[in-house]
Amino acid sequence: MFSIDRMMRNCQGLSRRAFLQVGSLPLLGLSLPRLLEARATGSAKKDINCILLWTNGGMSNIDTFDMKPEAPVEFRGEFQQISSNIPEMPVCEHLPRMARVMDKVCLVKSIAHTMSGDHAAATHYMLTGYPQRPDPTGEPSGVVVFPSFGSVVGHEKGWKQAIPPNIVLGGKLLYSGAGYLGSAFDPLWIRADPNAKNFQIRDVSVAESLQKRMQRRQQMLKRLDTWQRQKELSGAVAEKGEFYRQAFDLITSSAAKKAFKLDEEPAKLRDRYGRTRGGQGALLARRLIESGVRFVTVNLDGWDTHDKNFIELKSPLLPTLDQAWSALLEDLETRGLLDSTLVICAGEFGRTPKVNGAAGRDHYAPCNVVGLSGAGTAMGSVIGRTNSRCEHVVGQTNDTLDYAATIFRILGIDGSKEYHTEDGRPVFLNNGGKPIKGVIA
Repeated sequence: MFSIDRMMRNCQGLSRRAFLQVGSLPLLGLSLPRLLEARATGSAKKDINCILLWTNGGMSNIDTFDMKPEAPVEFRGEFQQISSNIPEMPVCEHLPRMARVMDKVCLVKSIAHTMSGDHAAATHYMLTGYPQRPDPTGEPSGVVVFPSFGSVVGHEKGWKQAIPPNIVLGGKLLYSGAGYLGSAFDPLWIRADPNAKNFQIRDVSVAESLQKRMQRRQQMLKRLDTWQRQKELSGAVAEKGEFYRQAFDLITSSAAKKAFKLDEEPAKLRDRYGRTRGGQGALLARRLIESGVRFVTVNLDGWDTHDKNFIELKSPLLPTLDQAWSALLEDLETRGLLDSTLVICAGEFGRTPKVNGAAGRDHYAPCNVVGLSGAGTAMGSVIGRTNSRCEHVVGQTNDTLDYAATIFRILGIDGSKEYHTEDGRPVFLNNGGKPIKGVIA
């Protein structure tokens, strides 16, 4: 994964030191251009972007958007239900800001899968749409690892304004990468905390003292490319020069530099999002979308509430999500971006309907809740329902292939396309899924 700020075990990225060494031809001429060279040409009919708010660990659906106030106390838990601006969409008392914007959310309660016991496999289900069971460590296991939605978007739509199409904000997130598409389509992974006092992405900027040196070496590279073209008359060589140019553009791009300058935002707006990692991550996601990024994942950690479920949800989990999600929807609408931005709030599964002995809730895949907004979704509506104790879906039921088909349809991507794994085996991007009925307005 192409990572900013720190190199991790599985990274294919560039550290700050590596960027400062960008004058060397092997670095500038090989690593990043290969990433650029593998980009897709972009075949989508609609230019819809996406922000995914990922509740890592699995958000408790019965304590948030699918509450059961008439159920026995061991099921309904400690929280009270409050009305929202849509009568059919009550929410938890600790989501008062979301209660005011439920007209901007399509709640989907019909998605169910079978991976309650395994975070890794469940994450693969919900980040790729494919019901596979890869190795839980994230290492190769002989089972095909499918590309995440963000990597598919990057593959299909490519770069825009010299900035990567797919970015992940936050800690390590399994299966947010490109799977069988290869590391060229992994996201740019940013681990720095956007709520930090002096937040900056050092590696996007190049020290002024190095600018002239880099420019001289880029000119030398251009001369070398010209000589190669004259000698080889190869179309592939001609293309390579374009990839070199884009690699240089990325690290000198004004759009890339500007996107990360959160201090340019009014203090009042930053406060509205919440002065938390998740809140400022959502604000940064909006700025990235404006700057040309096509898919941004905001990884919100801490939702695996096996014990102290109600304590953890009351603070900090629900207040953080409440501010970040509601502010993002209002901000996008104010800026005229909600029609062209799909906002998803999802996790790998829900939580058990019955409270356990540690005042927590365990993994539970048969019931989940996903919020979709913008980009032609049926906002202000509820799709699907669960029984009186939130134990199973009643009526319309959809699997993760349907969930993926819905996302691809909204993003203008043909889910019937045939891709190929590393060993050349043909696979469908989406094998038989159908868009969830009622989600697309």
